[in-house]
Amino acid sequence: MGTAALLRAAGVGVGDEVVVPAFGNVEVAQAVTLVGALPVFADIDPVTYCLDPAAVEAELTSRTAAVVVVHRFGRSADMGQLHALGQRRGLLVLEHAELDASSHDETARRRERAAYLDARLRGVRTPEGGAGHSYHQYVVRVPGNGRPDRDAFARAVRAKGVACRIPVRTPVHRLPDFRCSVSLPETERAADETLALPVDASLTKRDMHRIASVCNALGGLLAPAL
Repeated sequence: MGTAALLRAAGVGVGDEVVVPAFGNVEVAQAVTLVGALPVFADIDPVTYCLDPAAVEAELTSRTAAVVVVHRFGRSADMGQLHALGQRRGLLVLEHAELDASSHDETARRRERAAYLDARLRGVRTPEGGAGHSYHQYVVRVPGNGRPDRDAFARAVRAKGVACRIPVRTPVHRLPDFRCSVSLPETERAADETLALPVDASLTKRDMHRIASVCNALGGLLAPAL
């Protein structure tokens, strides 16, 4: 059952507010509007890229009916705190996971490749693993003066033959259909700095060495902001 159907089944509708992340997953905000409710954007935890429980609590009002939590890049949100918050405030807490049909062996190989990059990458900030991280995406931070540096880094990496992608180019709260004035500093920073590098199970050790070498050769060119 989809998010909209779950919200509707719980009686969420016109006049209600639903707290959602703005870091990607526009379909979650769309599901909220589909049932007639208002999506309210809360900031993310900069380590997990999932909703920050403290930021969620700060957005709650008497009209808040639910929270939709999105698990990102193979790492889970802090569901213990979020469920506790939901119970304390009488809120529905739904989970929306990114699709990952990988087998146990594929996930194990991705973790091996992630560990290889963790040990060798320089000039970018590697992800913090955390319990159960499946590395559906291996997301690093490119330090510097914001998006132009990350984008230049991505172009240079691709020019050297290494595939990479920008996970979230524009946060949902800045899209035309959902544009609103809200302070989401960690969401904005993540959208400006994050880059997903390949850790596919099919990559060879030579492939992984090339990824690390290409990134390390470029990392020193991007000075952090003063």
